[in-house]
Amino acid sequence: MALSTLHHLIDLEWMQEAYRLTRKDGAPGIDGVMADAYARNLEANLLDLLDRVKTGRYQAPPVRRTYIPKADGSRRPLGIPTFEDKVAQRAIVMVLEAVFEQDFLPCSFGFRPGRSAHQALQYLRAGFMSQRLRWVIDIDIKKYFDSIPHSHLRDFLDRRVMDGVIRRMIDKWLKAGILEDGVLRHTTEGSPQGGVISPCLSNIFLHHVLDEWFEHEVRPRLAGRCTLVRFADDAVMAFEDVLDAKRVLGVLGKRLARYGLTLHPDKTRFVDFRNTASNGMADPATDGTTFTFLGFTYIWGKSRAGKNVVRLVTAKNRYSRALAAVAAWCRFNRHQPIPDQHHHLTAMMRGHYAYYGITGNSRRLSWYAYQVARIWQKWLSRRDRGSRLHWRRFTALLKRCPLPAPRIVHRYTTTSEALP
Repeated sequence: MALSTLHHLIDLEWMQEAYRLTRKDGAPGIDGVMADAYARNLEANLLDLLDRVKTGRYQAPPVRRTYIPKADGSRRPLGIPTFEDKVAQRAIVMVLEAVFEQDFLPCSFGFRPGRSAHQALQYLRAGFMSQRLRWVIDIDIKKYFDSIPHSHLRDFLDRRVMDGVIRRMIDKWLKAGILEDGVLRHTTEGSPQGGVISPCLSNIFLHHVLDEWFEHEVRPRLAGRCTLVRFADDAVMAFEDVLDAKRVLGVLGKRLARYGLTLHPDKTRFVDFRNTASNGMADPATDGTTFTFLGFTYIWGKSRAGKNVVRLVTAKNRYSRALAAVAAWCRFNRHQPIPDQHHHLTAMMRGHYAYYGITGNSRRLSWYAYQVARIWQKWLSRRDRGSRLHWRRFTALLKRCPLPAPRIVHRYTTTSEALP
């Protein structure tokens, strides 16, 4: 049922919780206000923001657009809202989550409370191990966040949220526009990435367009077992029967086009994921028998007991990107004191292990640790002209300032698991 009265839940305590959950280290928006400046008179600022939200006087400022590089050489647009706008978005998202979390399906993992990327990875791996899923559709939606039609999004919101204050705030963010190079541009589609409202709205949109369609219309019509795993706009479908997979691939583009979305013709792939002799550490871009999801390449391998298991290893582009970040930092900070460099590199390596440290990925973790040490030694050797830090001296340095060793943080069992 559609809920027409929700804004009474938003009070000062609600706004204080929204402020607590908002990141304080982000870049400033178009007003230049940082989190510490906003916190100097926090309660008065939150009361004023609450009053403007409920009375309709709140004016959503345009987001400042910047670009971040992608692995394929292109650039991803990123919107940077003002800090106060981030707090307001968080307050509305807290309401939307309370409404839509009971509707979202188990196949959706991205930007949801209590769900993570590693749960999505293990959910998909369990399907391969326990349900004998062998045919994969690796889905890539072309410029998804820039292509969401506002008209369809409003129709989906009408099904559950009719509160005037909530809907007015969402419309203001959709119409706020984008400020780029001093030029303000308004659009009738898309939700700029950067604020917390964008992934929430994108989840609502794909819940109706993809998740419900797959579970209620596609799955009952298939001969074999299947599964869908989605993290925000990254999605993978896996099937037991090859004919089922081809039938779904044939209608998937039409389904998305009905709601203004387009499959990327080059990045959407049909993958034969059967355990053949060509599997292993092959390049997924050339052999067509592996695929990448959330930074990991799915491959077949052997467990310690000699059984065939699905392994997840660091994707080559993520591995290269991680080492490039280390090299760039060491280059520009090579004249900093050794303890400071050691402290920063230790934090970078532990962050890498925290995400990529999973069962079966120990070899790539070891490669990463070795290459980080080589990069550090290279740039320490260039601190002074005419001097060079040879590997023997660097080994002695590592004994005094050891870098963290690779470690497995997420342990995936190698036996067959049942899907939750």
